[in-house]
Amino acid sequence: MGGYDQKGPEMAEEIRPFCEENLVNAIGGCCGSTPEHIAAIAAMAGAYPPRPVHEVEPLMRISGLEPLNYTPDAANMRSTFLNIGERCNVAGSIMFKKAVINNDYDTALAIALKQVQQGAHVLDINMDDGLIDGVAAMTKFVNLCIADPEISRVPFMIDSSKFHIVEAGLKCAQGKCIVNSISMKEGEAKFREQATIVKNHGAAVVVMAFDESGQAAGFDDKVSMCSRAYRILVEEVGFNPQDIIFDPNILTVGTGLSEHNNYAVDFIRATREIKRVCPGAKISGGVSNIAFSFRGNEAVRRAFHSAFLHHACKAGMDMGIVNAAQVKEDQYEKIDKELLEFVEDVLLNRCENATERMLEYAATLEPKCKPTAVRKLSDAAGPKLSPKQNPIPAGFDPLAPPADLPPVPSYTLRADPLECSPAFAQLESLMKQRIIFIDGAMGTMIQRFKLQEVDFRGERYANHSHELKGNNDILVITRPDVIEDIHMQYLNAGADIIETNTFNGTTISQADYELQDPDEVFLINKSAAELAKKATAAYMAAHPGELKFVA
Repeated sequence: MGGYDQKGPEMAEEIRPFCEENLVNAIGGCCGSTPEHIAAIAAMAGAYPPRPVHEVEPLMRISGLEPLNYTPDAANMRSTFLNIGERCNVAGSIMFKKAVINNDYDTALAIALKQVQQGAHVLDINMDDGLIDGVAAMTKFVNLCIADPEISRVPFMIDSSKFHIVEAGLKCAQGKCIVNSISMKEGEAKFREQATIVKNHGAAVVVMAFDESGQAAGFDDKVSMCSRAYRILVEEVGFNPQDIIFDPNILTVGTGLSEHNNYAVDFIRATREIKRVCPGAKISGGVSNIAFSFRGNEAVRRAFHSAFLHHACKAGMDMGIVNAAQVKEDQYEKIDKELLEFVEDVLLNRCENATERMLEYAATLEPKCKPTAVRKLSDAAGPKLSPKQNPIPAGFDPLAPPADLPPVPSYTLRADPLECSPAFAQLESLMKQRIIFIDGAMGTMIQRFKLQEVDFRGERYANHSHELKGNNDILVITRPDVIEDIHMQYLNAGADIIETNTFNGTTISQADYELQDPDEVFLINKSAAELAKKATAAYMAAHPGELKFVA
């Protein structure tokens, strides 16, 4: 334990190239580093200027093990479209559902990995099924995904209609994930409550176009519901607009019901308008919904997905839950032109009998052929098609925005009610002047004192039922002199920031020592903070003009 061979000057030279390239603002040590290492680093890095503060472009920034800084290309949104893998959803994948029900998580993980390998930028995870314990399944699967670096390199989308399952996923997900979804279905108060929880977890959020009156189907309802939700999120909850993703409901066309004929047109037009009146917000949706009427006919179904994405992305759609491999393969430009005409007649509601004509044409195709390589049935002499009824006039664009658009509303971003302490301004000023230094390992230093069980027990835990040796966090209570001495060594070595001795100061970690009671854990953290503040105060009193901080 603690056998680290590299000395301070060697470590400092390893770091020098980063300082020479002007990449460093703050630097410290971790396991194995000691005050000698920090002193050597400070001596070396003190000769270099800090990295200058730069403007941060407003983007949606999510992450798994790797960052995903979403930078949309307004001129070609299809090229920057984020593919959200759809196959880890028990409602959409029979294979995945079967694996989860059978506790066959090896198969479930293989499904996740395959999606990432096929180009999914984000992985949607949904466990909503009556036969599945959603919380347990979400917790287990997310933890297993995190343990696989190939899967967890992409961000996760924690997907559930049940918010307690969403919370279970949020507690496990690493990096910055997306929550899918919340809505105003249960009213504004519940919406604010859930949005605040999501924000506190640091996640981006999908907001469904759904309120107390029901699901938004038409253009006007989609825009008004999303605008209302946007104002609440930015003005009352304090959500970053870049982290707001609206799902204005991709609803199925080609159902045979005339009231469904304009669903795709309404979604696409609403996409453009929502992004105009809700600056910074993104648009997503479940793309496969559009063609549920044509399940069983691969060419038709996949052509619908491709054509829909083509037009929706032109209107500003940012991302969608898709079959990543198929949407990459089925490029709009490669779709069979005859098939595409029938598909777009339905999609864009270009004639009254578009669905009937689509079904007539679909009946001539081999059901499993691809939309880029259409094959006709051998006994099909050719499509026997009904003539178009009431086609839209030549030159009319059903997706064109209205000529008399209302002005973009003004919004007042919610101010953070938490006031910064004076330390923030002091630290910011110091970091503009020079590279700052953070302390090193606490555990490595504690080992130097060769403490025994009696040291860890002290008076408070003298009769505790469990062995306590190795529980370094409780030393802030039982041997505060040791921890304060270590803090002072780091301050004297040049550390500007010392960290509290609370690496395992959680109920989860303290359960290993049967000290998980919240009052005990609170005492550990409170005592650690007080001890570190005491050390910095003592140092600054002895060195007037110097500032030291506690993290």
